[in-house]
Amino acid sequence: MMQKVTKVRELLGQKGLDAIWIKSKTMKKWLATMTGSGCQIFITREDEYLILDGRYLAEAKDKEPNLNILLHEQNANAIEYVYMMINIFQKKGYQNLGVEARDISVKEYQALLDAGINVTLLDQEIVSLRMIKDESEIAKLKEVVELTDQIFLKVLSKVRPGMTENELSAWIQYYSISAGAQKMSFDTIVATGERTAYPHGRPTNKIIKEHEPIMIDFGIQYDNYQSDMTRVCFIKKPTPEIKEVYNLVLEAQKKSIESIKTGVLAKDVDSVARNIITDAGYGKYFNHGLGHGLGIGEDGEGPLLNKQSTTILQNNMAMSCEPGVYIPGLGGIRIEDDVVILNGIGMSLNKTTKDYIILD
Repeated sequence: MMQKVTKVRELLGQKGLDAIWIKSKTMKKWLATMTGSGCQIFITREDEYLILDGRYLAEAKDKEPNLNILLHEQNANAIEYVYMMINIFQKKGYQNLGVEARDISVKEYQALLDAGINVTLLDQEIVSLRMIKDESEIAKLKEVVELTDQIFLKVLSKVRPGMTENELSAWIQYYSISAGAQKMSFDTIVATGERTAYPHGRPTNKIIKEHEPIMIDFGIQYDNYQSDMTRVCFIKKPTPEIKEVYNLVLEAQKKSIESIKTGVLAKDVDSVARNIITDAGYGKYFNHGLGHGLGIGEDGEGPLLNKQSTTILQNNMAMSCEPGVYIPGLGGIRIEDDVVILNGIGMSLNKTTKDYIILD
């Protein structure tokens, strides 16, 4: 935890803050502290506090020996924990507090202002804290992606004509939880045939047919870290039209991964894939960003790979790379890998083939 607390204190220095108040489950996971809704993390320039109610006290005494524990009454209508922080501010002579903009309530915010505290709302600054992974985080990402590859292979063995998208989605869920996943990273995407033109097509009772694309986009959360992979498979050979789109998306995906390097602007990586697809005449059918950050972030992770992102890529950043082409009335193709920058170069963690997956 202390390595990450050091990063938090660096942010305090950069923003001229005396302390930061952490409420989100994502950040508590990142700090490897207790994540219950009644647990608040309060980090000052000198100390670290865990503010909680009685439900969590026994567990905290066992799990959090390095944090100063402050106990308050459990009351859904009270904000005693805020006044505990205010009390520390007054004793220490502090003035400036950073809070997670997405997680503070109006009532909490007003109480801090009434106490004369200068409140700084933090958003992307919080995301940036998690953007560069340490060695233990990269090891966890490798583990969760390897497990995702294994799950996908098991799922492929169940694909057959006549089953529904919902049935296929159920097998993904079953094999994921059986393999030890805490939960899915997001609602699983299974779309087939013309429905693959929907980038986020949720499964339905549509029957899976031969020769049509079967898009599977899923990820799991394992040891708090998340994966995200997309592959398209076929029962028997794809049609020539879809095969042409597949080849194009595969080229764009490979070339864009090759361009992921330290010092490169994120938007320039997006441009690599977008230019290839646009030059082939399919630009209007690529209607989302190239990728997003990977890690713990249930509420968003950096870096983003899109047309606007000015993030400069650095070593140990992790991101998805997922170009796609979606043609109404025909179908779509998306190919997605999880990529980590190691020794300055983007490396795909996925081992699942990106060649045609044709099932008999």
